[in-house]
Amino acid sequence: MTSKLSSRAMVEDDLVQVLKIERSAYPEPWSEGVFSDCLRVGYRCDLYLKNDQVVGYSVVSTGAGEAHLLNLCLHPEYQGLGLGRQMLRKVLEKLPQERVETIFLEVRVSNQAAKNLYLSEGFNEIGQRFNYYPKGEEREDALVFAKSLL
Repeated sequence: MTSKLSSRAMVEDDLVQVLKIERSAYPEPWSEGVFSDCLRVGYRCDLYLKNDQVVGYSVVSTGAGEAHLLNLCLHPEYQGLGLGRQMLRKVLEKLPQERVETIFLEVRVSNQAAKNLYLSEGFNEIGQRFNYYPKGEEREDALVFAKSLL
């Protein structure tokens, strides 16, 4: 059985660890400035820890009864162990307190593991954003997923 993750709010001092994970997980990682901006404007930025070690994070914006999962990232060494599912569930469990009715997210069309996770957790594919993600010199489409929390 996978051990449980703990979580806490991200702070600016955590960005060194967050950026290491971001750069190890994504070919086109977010910059430190993007994370700083998310913290500054009050997005819900959470860290996920296993045995007191940061293994992942999430960034969620909320407003007008909706949430947008902007980033859910688990260090590649910990993928495939059920920890991403725990992280997603922790994101979802906080949303009703914030009066969120629907959550949206984008996922790369090539990211089958993420698509499977979101579908298995009750998300539905509702659309596609063309050329959404950078991919070297090219761009990759994103699938848009949504889940009603009502």
